[in-house]
Amino acid sequence: MVALSVKALQRDTSMELPSTTARLLYRAGRDVTSTAGVAPGFVQGNLAILPEKLAASFHRFCQLNPKPCPIIGMSEVGDPRIPALGIDLDIRTDLPRYRIWRDGELVDEPTDIMAHWRSDLVAFVIGCSFSFEEALMADGLAIRHIEEGRNVPMYRTSVPCEPAGPFAGPLVVSMRPFRPADAIRAIQITTRFPAVHGAPVHFDRPEQIGIADLSKPDYGDSVTIAPDEVPVFWACGVTPQSVILESRPEFAITHSPGRMLVTDLRNTEFSIQ
Repeated sequence: MVALSVKALQRDTSMELPSTTARLLYRAGRDVTSTAGVAPGFVQGNLAILPEKLAASFHRFCQLNPKPCPIIGMSEVGDPRIPALGIDLDIRTDLPRYRIWRDGELVDEPTDIMAHWRSDLVAFVIGCSFSFEEALMADGLAIRHIEEGRNVPMYRTSVPCEPAGPFAGPLVVSMRPFRPADAIRAIQITTRFPAVHGAPVHFDRPEQIGIADLSKPDYGDSVTIAPDEVPVFWACGVTPQSVILESRPEFAITHSPGRMLVTDLRNTEFSIQ
């Protein structure tokens, strides 16, 4: 992990957006455990990069599974830029850490993908639940993984996604514990954010969706759940990584879970009243 600060970049960042500053730090090599709470107010996204020959099928997969895979940005073939998400954004360098997959096997977790980029690749950016966490906190609801300085816990479930072409596999969910009254409020608030996963897909009784042990997430970190709290589960943008494990495409790149792309879009743009 490289310890850097904005000042260490030796440039004037006083006029830059917090989202731009974050991307510059990651571009310079800084790694973090999680981007939760980074650049408050700005949309973060999950990443899936696939060869052009698989892009249409993956796009269809996302359309059929809008809860876990809401697309908020997509690149042109071979182009690492997505100007709609950030004018200076470079998808090859601007996340803290990536995952490289070959035939469904995780083979590398670099801090940039310059050496892995190809002219036939298409990048998909998928909405992230970190976006609605700001609204939850604004309403006075505590987010446990942020309080404890951990990555959000994520679990592979027994719920199958709708298949498309070669892509099929189980839904992944993220979990946040709340007291029952707060859980109801969290449902009401996140319903306003359908483009970043929206309302929860399940609460309480994790065994009903195939989760055997909340203390052992498949991705991220476990968090404390108080005796008077219930686990609340949202569809998660790490679902494509679960699908890659099942579908085994010859090549794919994703973000490392919890280490998102920070965009210049505002969370308020994704809220409906």
